[in-house]
Amino acid sequence: MDVRACGRLTLLLLVLTWVTGLIEAVSLLALGPVFTAMQTGNVLFLSFGLAHAGHLPALASGVSLLSFSAGAVCAARLEGAAQARGRSWFVLGLSVEAALITVAAAIGWELAPRYGAPEARHLMTASALAVAMGFRNVTSMRVNLPGVPTTLVTRSMTALLGGSALGRDSAFGYGTGAWGRRARAVASMFAGGLTGALLVRAGCPVNWLLLPAAAVVLGVALTYVRQPALSGLGCC
Repeated sequence: MDVRACGRLTLLLLVLTWVTGLIEAVSLLALGPVFTAMQTGNVLFLSFGLAHAGHLPALASGVSLLSFSAGAVCAARLEGAAQARGRSWFVLGLSVEAALITVAAAIGWELAPRYGAPEARHLMTASALAVAMGFRNVTSMRVNLPGVPTTLVTRSMTALLGGSALGRDSAFGYGTGAWGRRARAVASMFAGGLTGALLVRAGCPVNWLLLPAAAVVLGVALTYVRQPALSGLGCC
């Protein structure tokens, strides 16, 4: 992949990172607390809930984990089959994700944000989002663009700091300028989370929190329709 194509792909993945921040803000602040993309949090929430510590319900985390797993399995099968047939698995995966987020918005139509005691529709909405984020994680891992995983920033932050003038570690690309992509990934996640939190605070119903996210993901998919095919083995 040439430099220009890599730059375009990086920009699209940064947009998807912003969407993840927005969706996790909705999941945590309006539907849970529960994660839908960052399943490390759900594993811990589930363990705390089963131990009856911290007043964290185990049900929402368990539902999200199962839904995410279903989404990841389906995405791996679907995108793998699409690649074998020479089709754009990247566009397909994002299109399915956008459809699933739209389904979540439909389930949560005019549903008021509720933190701490989710009702059945809150859980169903979170479940649909977790399936969508299962798709997203498979898609982003197949792209495997270093520094922009789109669904978490822990590794990006570690590499950013390790390869910075403070860390000075060549294993993390010190002196190569790789820090810029990582910094933008962290900033994109922060911006998405801030956007989602402000919308929740403004009292927007769940569907109006999610429909913009679905539109953005679909827009990214359509933008990439005529771009170079991805191998699924890592890019840039």
